[in-house]
Amino acid sequence: MKNPHRQDERSDDDVVDARVRIFDTTLRDGEQAPGFSMDRRAKLRMAQALEALGVDILEAGFPQASPDDFAAVAEIARTLKNATVCGLARCQPGDIDSAGRALEGAAHSRIHLFLSTSPLHRQHKLNMSKAQVIDTAVAAIERARWLCHEVEFSAEDALRTEPEFLAEVFSAAVAAGATTLNAPDTVGYTTPAEMTELFGYLRRHVQGADKVVFSSHCHDDLGMAVANTLAAVSAGARQVECTINGIGERAGNASLEEIVMALKVRAPYFGVDTRIDTRKLYPTSRLLTQLTGQGVPRNKAIVGENAFAHESGIHQHGMLKHRGTYEIMSPQDVGIAETRLVLGKHSGRAALRQRLQALGHQPDDAAMEAILARFKALADKKREVHDEDLEAIALGLDPEAAGPWRIVQLNTNSHLGGSASASVKLRHDDGHDVGEAAIGDGPVDAVLRAIERATGADLALTDFQVRAVSEGGDAQGQAQLTVRQGERDWRGHGVSTDIIEATALAALAIVNRLQRRTESAPLAPPAARAHL
Repeated sequence: MKNPHRQDERSDDDVVDARVRIFDTTLRDGEQAPGFSMDRRAKLRMAQALEALGVDILEAGFPQASPDDFAAVAEIARTLKNATVCGLARCQPGDIDSAGRALEGAAHSRIHLFLSTSPLHRQHKLNMSKAQVIDTAVAAIERARWLCHEVEFSAEDALRTEPEFLAEVFSAAVAAGATTLNAPDTVGYTTPAEMTELFGYLRRHVQGADKVVFSSHCHDDLGMAVANTLAAVSAGARQVECTINGIGERAGNASLEEIVMALKVRAPYFGVDTRIDTRKLYPTSRLLTQLTGQGVPRNKAIVGENAFAHESGIHQHGMLKHRGTYEIMSPQDVGIAETRLVLGKHSGRAALRQRLQALGHQPDDAAMEAILARFKALADKKREVHDEDLEAIALGLDPEAAGPWRIVQLNTNSHLGGSASASVKLRHDDGHDVGEAAIGDGPVDAVLRAIERATGADLALTDFQVRAVSEGGDAQGQAQLTVRQGERDWRGHGVSTDIIEATALAALAIVNRLQRRTESAPLAPPAARAHL
């Protein structure tokens, strides 16, 4: 009897030597890590973004884990049209049947079975002999193949399994009907050289190796997940299992964006390609941080804030001459608008002059010397010198001036499920006071609206960040706001034990800079932002 789900012949797109399949497990292995859980609506939104990104297989969850996980997998399966939707299952009938039911509505479905194979797991986790492991795997694959289009089998803790036994298990899995064989480094233990050796061994010794796709799933416990994954690709793996931003259990999984860009940038070396639209990597990364509330480190490869930012004067000078001096890929390739030359204490004359010109200033050599001296003095005090600081220096103003507006009183009220209100009383340096009140969607929104009314400023907020700068019950919080005015971004920050007050201080810092600029000598319209 023929399985109605099963595809008997693989299409040209599935030729294993031509393409590396991207198996994304952000919504399963990534989402189950502490701090990264998502509700059903967030998982569906992320799944749609991953499909638009171009992932081949999307592991939507573990249907047997909970009713909510089952519902999320089922909804994703019904919604996606291009990506293969995958559900995880142990080699147990209940798990397999649950995955099959959750995937019934999928245009392309896969059940991902896993079973431990290492001596440590066989003895202490499963209490099974080698023969029992093989029999259990075969029975599970034969059951699953009737419930989906394709079956993947993972040998959990494969990298600590005897290579001869791993080849024996995989050979039995192929005979039972598995179409993808995954050899995961479950605990992030191995090295690239060992990974290359193992995948080469498996391709030579697994019976039917030419009929299946070999897959790599690496964890980052020793910081080698991406390196190990690329080693597996070099040795013939044609599926890689990874997550956006590298999220996952313990130290995380191999990072999707790092693997994809390594294969793209070093295409002549690896000789393979993916279906990923790399221009969507950064937006997809940002979406995940918004849905989980978990950011990425500034120095994160590909999508971190510093990935295409340069502060060193030597690097900036080189970048102004030719991008290739210090960048091996374009920021636009990953969906970032432009390279940033960050002005700080390590910056030099060339980058400073370039930025001043972009802001509409053309200082002569004598003026440039004075500006450079003031810039260096300010840069020694601040981590980063922003455009508004530079403009103040160029105009002969004090970039650290506090006025003209100061907060005299601030009150806010908010209600669960309702609107919030705020009232402020501000005092100008000329001695007059202004009081205003406003209603907003929340206390932050209400405070910003009240300050706008009191000062007449237009605070078109584009970014709002809050972080703790000390510990304990009386910890101070820092609020950083970014406001767009015309073609310019203006930033302000405030620090207080009350985060609403910190927000108000940050907003007022922007208002004060805008007013001091208006009161200074008028400038010609700033030149268009320079792109490197």
